[in-house]
Amino acid sequence: MLQRISDGLRGQKWLAWIIIGAIALVFIAWGATGVVDFGFGPTAVAAKVDGEKITAQQAIRAWSDRQSQWQQQFKTEIPADEQAAQQDAVLEQLVLRNLLQQRLDDRGFAVSQEQLHRAMQDERAFQVDGVFNPQVAKAALAQAGYSEPQYQAEKRIELKTNQLQNGIRVSHFLTPAEMQRVIALQSQEREVRYLALPAEKFVGDAPIDQAAVEQYYESNRERFLTPESAAIEYGELRLEQLAAQVQPAAADLQALYDSDKTRFVLPERRRARHILFNAPDDKSAAAALEQAQKVLAEARAGKDFAALATQYSQDAGSAAQGGDLGWSDRNAFVGPFADALFAMQTNEVRGPVRTQFGYHIIRLDGIQAGKTKTFEEALPELESRYRNERAAEMFGDRQEELQRKLEQPSARFDDVVGEFGLVRGEVANYQRGVGGPPLGLNKDLQDAVFSERAVSGGRIAGPVALGDDWLVIARVREHRKATPKPLADVRDEIVTALRQERGAKAALAAAQAALPTLGNDVTLESLAKGWGLEAAPAQFVGRGDPSVPAAVRTRAFEAVKPAGKPVNGVVELDDGSGAVALFQLTQVRTAAMTNPDMLGQLANFVSMRAGAGDLTAYLEEIRRNATVVKHPRVFEQ
Repeated sequence: MLQRISDGLRGQKWLAWIIIGAIALVFIAWGATGVVDFGFGPTAVAAKVDGEKITAQQAIRAWSDRQSQWQQQFKTEIPADEQAAQQDAVLEQLVLRNLLQQRLDDRGFAVSQEQLHRAMQDERAFQVDGVFNPQVAKAALAQAGYSEPQYQAEKRIELKTNQLQNGIRVSHFLTPAEMQRVIALQSQEREVRYLALPAEKFVGDAPIDQAAVEQYYESNRERFLTPESAAIEYGELRLEQLAAQVQPAAADLQALYDSDKTRFVLPERRRARHILFNAPDDKSAAAALEQAQKVLAEARAGKDFAALATQYSQDAGSAAQGGDLGWSDRNAFVGPFADALFAMQTNEVRGPVRTQFGYHIIRLDGIQAGKTKTFEEALPELESRYRNERAAEMFGDRQEELQRKLEQPSARFDDVVGEFGLVRGEVANYQRGVGGPPLGLNKDLQDAVFSERAVSGGRIAGPVALGDDWLVIARVREHRKATPKPLADVRDEIVTALRQERGAKAALAAAQAALPTLGNDVTLESLAKGWGLEAAPAQFVGRGDPSVPAAVRTRAFEAVKPAGKPVNGVVELDDGSGAVALFQLTQVRTAAMTNPDMLGQLANFVSMRAGAGDLTAYLEEIRRNATVVKHPRVFEQ
């Protein structure tokens, strides 16, 4: 059963994505795959699913996102011979989404307004320091290009999908026998030893000829592309720009002061000196206490306290200043020290006081009584706070207005910059995957700048939030596609790659030739000695043990159990070095798993994985029974 689930997920990666992430993604993933059409734009049909339409607008937007993802991952355009398959995958994703939404509606899945509100409050992208912030939510939605009603509609789908998913998952259960089998498999350990054969050890001295270099260059041109780039103009809006425009009235500042006077309470502060005698443990405490008592007697006899601190204190930070700790409130000190200091009178010497640092002798030099700042004293802080709060509200509103403005086909960059008071700038070489100063590398801005609508359609890219207080729009003045670098510039890189390939092939051939000879007379040690290498010692490893290469560990657990003699094998290591390894599996044992927390976590994991398989089967079944008509030529528009 578990193998069937695993095979199903490998064969249907788009289904696996749905299972682990839920079809209705949170708005931050909408740019990649969450394609929603709320009735605007063209109504041409890309597909029909049991009579319901998927519009061309939805499909084209999803295809644009898929192209951006491909470019981001592979640094090149989708190959022509791959485009049809990718376009079909985009349509299939939309089809399945539509089918699932129909099922949710037909089966009466519902989400209350309270549940929706709670989900929105819990969205991390809408929070500041773990607390929901309406201004942050508004700005985040505006950046994603969605209004609050659109977000709520999408969130309802997500929550209903989760209900379906959880219902299917929790209906699955494991029998005790199945659970014991899973535990035995999970806790199994295998004794493995291996000998790694590095590619560089087997390269040889023969030079790489020019013909091989040229052939490699022609066959791997996509590896040697200059980054796609653009010359862009941008307009930016920063929070401080808006804050500078806010002119608070005296009445507003007075109301802010009256609403939160506790904010302006200054606690009592005291200025103290101390002499510290370290006592890191009980063994040293007696000696430290004895010395502290002697110095305390000297201080009370009238000897200069600062001089005593300089001579005896083991607090390196304050000893050179005569033990002076400056003016501080109670919160600056550990409990016993603070209790003593804030119970003293000016010029009083007290001690020894024990803290986790040792024994202290304390002298109180002065007291500043606590007070509440007057309105006039608090005015600079009030003005700053008022400006920032109003600017934050304006920032969210401005972002929303910008989004609406840029949705208009007639929007012109210069007009928008002037209308919204944006500060202009230029980046002569803004590169995909690299970005460019001062805008840096921001994925959302990268996607917007290099989108089809910005590059070919002449549309304004953005608005994109580069931070909580920084908003940018951009116009592409010149677009430069990724082009192959000259062969001369990458020749050394190619030679290195060819040498590694040669070494990897030679290492693999050597390992495969040695494999049949492994036995009583030929050991990993003798082979290692002949190649000038060293074999790793035998050790028991678990399924996730990182102490051996992952490829060796995987093959060891795939191998049959040894029956009287080691099971030998060859595996190519997947660390990018071209190395291979000879390995031997010698024993298999099952470690005891008695930790109840681990057992519970394992049972939950297995149940969830099995439930995911059930959901996969459910989705496959509704797709199989659906009447779907697709129009792939929609992408040719």
